[in-house]
Amino acid sequence: MKICCLGAGYVGGPTMAMIAYQCPDITVTVADINETRINAWNSDDLPVFEPGLDEVVKVARGRNLFFTTDKMKAIKEADIVFVSVGTPTKTYGAGAGKAADLKYIELCARDIAEVSEGPKIIVEKSTLPVRTAQGLKTVLEANSRPGIEFQVLSNPEFLAEGTAVEDLRNPDRVLIGGDEDSEAGREAIATLVSVYAKWIQPERIITTNLWSSELSKLVANAFLAQRISSINSISALCERTEANVDQVAFAIGKDSRIGPKFLKASVGFGGSCFQKDILNLVYLCGHFGLPEVADYWEQVIIMNDWQKSRFSQKIVSTLFNTVNGKRIAMFGFAFKKDTNDTRETAAMYVGRDLLDEQAVLAIHDPKVSTQQIFKDLKESETDAEGKPNSQIEICPDPYVAAKGAHGLAVMTEWDSFKDLDFKRIYDGMLKPAFVFDGRNILDHAKLREIGFEVYAIGKK
Repeated sequence: MKICCLGAGYVGGPTMAMIAYQCPDITVTVADINETRINAWNSDDLPVFEPGLDEVVKVARGRNLFFTTDKMKAIKEADIVFVSVGTPTKTYGAGAGKAADLKYIELCARDIAEVSEGPKIIVEKSTLPVRTAQGLKTVLEANSRPGIEFQVLSNPEFLAEGTAVEDLRNPDRVLIGGDEDSEAGREAIATLVSVYAKWIQPERIITTNLWSSELSKLVANAFLAQRISSINSISALCERTEANVDQVAFAIGKDSRIGPKFLKASVGFGGSCFQKDILNLVYLCGHFGLPEVADYWEQVIIMNDWQKSRFSQKIVSTLFNTVNGKRIAMFGFAFKKDTNDTRETAAMYVGRDLLDEQAVLAIHDPKVSTQQIFKDLKESETDAEGKPNSQIEICPDPYVAAKGAHGLAVMTEWDSFKDLDFKRIYDGMLKPAFVFDGRNILDHAKLREIGFEVYAIGKK
């Protein structure tokens, strides 16, 4: 069997690497038109940082895992084609700001139809709106050679960045949707099931119809994001009432009907999926004439945006209502620990707010590049005269970032931040020295003993 994956990003690369690792009898080729990205996958410096990914790639690469820019050749030779390209939120036309932009999906379908010489199984791996498969089928059938049949399956990813390798090795479930009403559809489903069954227990492989699978991905992310927005809304109430949000979360999490996961108050959720998928869900609900349902889910996004804004406003108000010219150390820029992904990271929005207030940012993140930080902040690394940006300093060392700072904001829950010498940091900061713990990962009592003024989300 030969598998091709179109798209070498955060989903396609790691997923195909794990399939190749677990299935040495299957040839897996990952194709992407981005030559820089493919070169990185073929190097010792992978474009995606995930704990354990290096080891998986090194075992399979060159044996039965290959990365190439020749997408047409990869498609032509494959029995199964995974489509794992971007589906960003539209920025133009109908549905702008909410609907998914499916232009890359359609382009993939046209490429597949153009070079296919026989039947293939097409697998939707990208997160897509419900009933996208029908559009894929239509494009494939209209552009393929006579007599060639395609079966379209939905196999959404449920990876959490930072734990993606373990999620792939030992997933809660694998979801495969297809045409359950036809023999060809059932055979296609069984074929993909046989791939995953090489290392995943049968009871964890769920099969459904196409539409249930497509919708399940959006709903799963919406429910997880809803829990985060819910506990963040309560964090604001805790601050007013002197309740402790961690204690409240612990207490309600002991209820077996609720459970403890995704009840950690923070500066807000980020990442490539949550906001995009909820906006897509909002658009779909509106499209199908369900405005009340659309309004319900949109509130999850509104609450998340408010939480980020509330955090940046707290920094300004605490620092005597002005941060003009003041150095603010930002610890962390990735949207969560153990990844270099900054898509929709809370640090980006808080950073922009503080820059608008004329603050000077000193940013340290152990994995995010300088270029990516400037790009996300929509700032240039140099001014018109070629001098370094005077408002932003990227620091490889957290102690350098904090030296001379008025305040320190923890934006990402990197484990290394817990072990820093905060007495050393305090001695190097201006006084009074403020800590704004946007992830509630630090020992606040110890910080206060040192001399810090501490603001922690959801605590007095």
